[in-house]
Amino acid sequence: MEIRTTAGYRLFITLKAPSGSSADVMTISDRAVDAITGAGGDVRRVETHDDGTIILHVDASGLDHQKSIIASIEGLKDCEIVAVVDGVEAIHLGGKIDVISRIELADGDDLAMAYTPGVGRISSMIADDKSRVWELTGRRNAVAVLSNGTAVLGLGDIGPEAAMPVMEGKAVLFREFAGIAAYPICVNAQTADELVAIAKALEPTFGGINLEDVAAPICFEAEDRMREELSIPVFHDDQHGTAVVTLAAMLNACKVVKKELSDIRVVMLGAGAAGVACAKLLLSAGVGDVTPCDRDGVIHKGRTDLTGEKLWLAQNANRAGLSGTLSDALKDADAFMGLSGPNLVEPQWLEAMAENAIVFAMANPVPEIMPELIPKNVKVIATGRSDYPNQINNVLVFPGFFRGLLDAGAHKVTDEMKLAAAYALADVVPESELNHENIVPSAFDRNVAVVVADAVRKIAERE
Repeated sequence: MEIRTTAGYRLFITLKAPSGSSADVMTISDRAVDAITGAGGDVRRVETHDDGTIILHVDASGLDHQKSIIASIEGLKDCEIVAVVDGVEAIHLGGKIDVISRIELADGDDLAMAYTPGVGRISSMIADDKSRVWELTGRRNAVAVLSNGTAVLGLGDIGPEAAMPVMEGKAVLFREFAGIAAYPICVNAQTADELVAIAKALEPTFGGINLEDVAAPICFEAEDRMREELSIPVFHDDQHGTAVVTLAAMLNACKVVKKELSDIRVVMLGAGAAGVACAKLLLSAGVGDVTPCDRDGVIHKGRTDLTGEKLWLAQNANRAGLSGTLSDALKDADAFMGLSGPNLVEPQWLEAMAENAIVFAMANPVPEIMPELIPKNVKVIATGRSDYPNQINNVLVFPGFFRGLLDAGAHKVTDEMKLAAAYALADVVPESELNHENIVPSAFDRNVAVVVADAVRKIAERE
């Protein structure tokens, strides 16, 4: 099945009408739009200019689809293709972030106060009392987005250089949704020892660390040790941000299908960092049961190949003692949660689930099963994509979560904070507005970060 078009594959196509007359421009424009839509492209905008140029903003579904769209207009008579620009590449040229001064340097007096000789007195104040770094520098509002590039999106181990655009994107979201100054720190570090050493070296500059896109199992050890050895909060977003937003979505989905969280059995595909964290938080919240699965089937106590976090899942989840394949696990299950990869679930497997079932297929950009293929016994469907209802996205969590941590001067992230954030996030959608296509708020709801921050801050100030 062809994936829906998305701005993630936008093209800017510039055409030129030969004569430049308005009639010629309109004719070429109409013919180009017809050709593009005939190829399945989505023309989002058409710009016409006095010099006879036409700029089309076109969304595709992937790289191959982009090529077919371009081919559809290459054969148009009397139409010159001046340029084809990948829109996503264009907005990344030069990077997405910058450092902007909060003060004006208009003359020598400003320079003397902001820098030498005045700044030396501020350094002396901090040397005499290190706690003053929190009021005399930007540390109290600064977060390091720390990654080694070993588990970037669905791309895997692509390295720290290739991780930079993602970490810059996180920094943009921190600033946009919570007013936090976040800095991408992409490092050559392959072991937990190296990551912990880097985090400890960075600690004097930052108020918190957002650990990002670090592969399991190193991410578990690195985060555990950072929590113990640093005096600033460390939040592994791939684990805990995912867990918080997923629990919030599950709470509201249960309300829509009129089932209690304590009564449902959730089948989870994917036992990496996100899957383990989601299972732990669901169990902490009182879910009836979680049946975790990996590529070898159900994770259970009888398996001899399990170590680390998977062994923990075998010992603490799957209370029903199930074994077998993912298909076996889905029989009579109330919910499915996918944190794995594309196209791993068959429609007939979901047909065997309970009535009024819930499916969260969260692999990105291609989910475990496309929503169009999900059978009718499933009443609530969510994905990680923005072009379907119920987008489960960490942006609903991490900006507000860190805002609460920084405002409280917190030293640690706790399970109580995560639970409080999940329940607060779920409550952003009023019960009167809950339905099968509205279980989580929009990422652009500015109230989200405020509510999550308040929930986290209240817990942090108690601890």
